[in-house]
Parts: sequence; C-alpha cells; structure tokens
Amino acid sequence: GAHDQLQLDVYGELMDAVYLSDKQEPISWELWTSLRRLLDWLADNWQRPDEGIWEGRGGRRHFVYSRLMCWVAFERAMRMQAQRGLPGNTTRWRAVRDEIYEEIMAKGWSEERQSFVQYYGGTVLDASNLLMPLVKFIGPRDPRMLATLKAIERDLVSDSLVYRYDPQKASDDGLGGADEGSFSLCSFWLVECLTRAGRTEDARLVFEKMLTYANDLGLFAEEVGDTGEALGNYPQAFTHLGLISAAWDLNKALGGSD
Repeated sequence: GAHDQLQLDVYGELMDAVYLSDKQEPISWELWTSLRRLLDWLADNWQRPDEGIWEGRGGRRHFVYSRLMCWVAFERAMRMQAQRGLPGNTTRWRAVRDEIYEEIMAKGWSEERQSFVQYYGGTVLDASNLLMPLVKFIGPRDPRMLATLKAIERDLVSDSLVYRYDPQKASDDGLGGADEGSFSLCSFWLVECLTRAGRTEDARLVFEKMLTYANDLGLFAEEVGDTGEALGNYPQAFTHLGLISAAWDLNKALGGSD
C-alpha cells in the first residue's frame, strides 16, 4: 500500500549515507551531479505533506520526522561542500536548511505535551523523534530534547520496549492498532538517546533487556508482541543497524575500547 506514497524523509537518509561514505572514499563527480538535482528538487518540494516514515494510510500530513530528514539532507550536503569544495546552490540550500530548522522548532514542538510531536498541530508522540539528537539536529541534553525523551518514556515505553506511537491516537496506519507491537529499532534509538543524555546506566539496562528478545541466533524481528513474540519482518536489517549503533555508542560511553 506504500508503493505510491510520498516519503520525503528518504532524501535525508540518502544524504546522510552518502556523507558517511564520502568520509571513507570521496564520491564521484557523476554522483554529486545527481545528488545536486535531487537537492534542488527537494528545495522546491520539502514543504509538501507526505505519508511519513511509518507509511500512514490516514492521508498526508506535515510529519516532523519528514521535515527533520529534509533538514539532514541539506545539512549533510553543505558539510560535504565545505570539506571538499564541491559546487552547488549553497545560498539557497542554506536558506532552506535554516527555514526547516526554525519551522520544526515553531510547529513541531507542543507546549501542551512538552514534547516534539508526530506532526504539526498534533499532540501524538512519535518515537522517531528520538533520532533528533542522533542526526545532530539538537543537543542530546537540550531542555526540549530531555522533555521529549521524558514524554516518550512515559507514554511509549513498556519496560525496554518502545512503541512507534499510540495507534489509537495517531494517523491511521492500516493496522487498526490490534496487531501493533513495539518496534525493536525504536528501543535501540532509546538506548542511544539515553546514552547521549548521560543516563548510561539506564541505557545499559534497556540494552541488556532488549538482548533477551533476540532469538537463538541473536537476530531480531521488526516488532515484539505483548507476550514477547516476534512480529513483522524477520530478520529486519534496519533493527540490526540500530543495535550496532547503540552498542557502539554505549560501549564508548562506558569507557570501552573501539
């Protein structure tokens, strides 16, 4: 059902991956030329509502995570420009990047919930906002991020298990809430947020509890059901990337070696 959806977050995920790759092996001129076309398109289209990371079926909205990753797209492009002297529409990209940042702060934050929320004008919490400090949008100990972390822990976390959002309150995702489990990837995002907020013992506890939900091969499904059963895609590569990233950050915070 998502094949014809608009998901603007993918541009940020793409640019972040290219940025990390470029650190190891400089990208080609041909690739950069293609990326410039994508960025120019995004500069014209980032304000459009979309279906978001969770592929909602309730209609397009101005999802905070989609806006966040649009910001990432321009921010990473400008980092590569500065480091390598690559040509591009720097003046416009900078203006768009800054506009997105200020818009998220103005419209993505709910005074009522004291948290960043799922979409502009809403009050639904969303675990994808745990990525804000991980992509360097906001400091992990910024008051707004600490308040968001607290709200997510209160409303979306059950022991170590993290739910994407409350399906009874969020935009329709086609599941109706009955089959919704916790998302393993979101639990590993929580580990990293706690680690970077300085709560390393809490992060360690969540991480160690999550390890108990792996199967006998040490692999995770996309979701964990209410009674601990594996649900959804199995094994899910994205979850294991989150596991590795969380383990790396936590190990470093605890004084471990590389």
